Amino acid sequence: MSDTLSRRALNRAMLDRQLLLRRSKMTALEAVEHLAGLQAQAPNPPYFALWTRLHGFRQEDLASLLLDKSVVRIALMRGTVHLVTPSDALAWRPIVQPLYDRSVLGNTQHGPDIKGLDHQEIARTARKLLGERPLSSAGLGAELAKHWEGVAPSSLMHVARALLPLVQIPPRGVWGKSGQPTYQTTGDWLGAEPDPAPSPEAMFRRYLAAFGPASVQDAQAWAGITKLGDVAERLRPELRTFRDENGRELFDLPEASRPDPDTPAPARLLGPFDQTVLSYADRTRVISDEYRKVVITQNGLVKGTILVGGLVKGFWEIKTVKKAVSVVITPFERVPKRDLDTLESSAHRLLAWAHPNAENPSVHFVL
Repeated sequence: MSDTLSRRALNRAMLDRQLLLRRSKMTALEAVEHLAGLQAQAPNPPYFALWTRLHGFRQEDLASLLLDKSVVRIALMRGTVHLVTPSDALAWRPIVQPLYDRSVLGNTQHGPDIKGLDHQEIARTARKLLGERPLSSAGLGAELAKHWEGVAPSSLMHVARALLPLVQIPPRGVWGKSGQPTYQTTGDWLGAEPDPAPSPEAMFRRYLAAFGPASVQDAQAWAGITKLGDVAERLRPELRTFRDENGRELFDLPEASRPDPDTPAPARLLGPFDQTVLSYADRTRVISDEYRKVVITQNGLVKGTILVGGLVKGFWEIKTVKKAVSVVITPFERVPKRDLDTLESSAHRLLAWAHPNAENPSVHFVL
């Protein structure tokens, strides 16, 4: 009979593995690998993610890793851009490739335009073009349209993005830099192609190390693919199993940390798109279904959130008026004064870190 883990026990395990019970002395590179990558749909969220998790984190600590190719920005889990180590990019892209294969014709905007075309030929042509020089989405689409007249450049780019392991190369993702993404394949940027014999088992174990204990459905929600139940069954002899309060089976690494549920959880500011609110099928270990509908907007944006007692209890935003910059914190419910004080102090430190030249930085609560 499997032990039952309470929702609070699952919360504390997640916070510990996500470096949110206490700030870590890991390097930025160690943290990116430990956390199984960082959400990176927008350039700055990975920086906020590391700021709230690491002691003394500086923007240049991560920017330098992008510039020297120690980390890369690439579309991976759930069809979204992640910031990962090169080894994870090469190991994981083939595993999640079925998601991208389905998206080629399944996309309602582009599917009709590319139906009947040789998609592999489009990918081969795109690879050749990117081998000559990096190109933006618009640039690559325009070049491809020279070979497929009458087809929308954006639809041709959709095929290339789905079928090729495209890296968003710097300056994209470098703090303080701007501009549209420019692409190269992993072969051109890293000098290596995706793993021809990838291990879903290794990927499943990495997910558990960063997010467990978790169900098969949780892992599938994180990865954006199905059939991980077969992977879990192959790993079962090596894993521990539990049940949650609803009777769902959970898997975990035997050696992984599972702190006492009564372990205190400090109030925290989580950045936009933080993976803690995106990496489970059942997200109630960190956010209620009611609050999730407010934090994650209909067009897929994910607000910065506040953790109180380990749970999402509101959101925060940075607002700029001329040179005046403020953090506005909106709790969803009453928050103890000690936690409000902690959040206010954290917000001032965040402003000093993110906007060191701001005039009259301030913190406001919408209570």
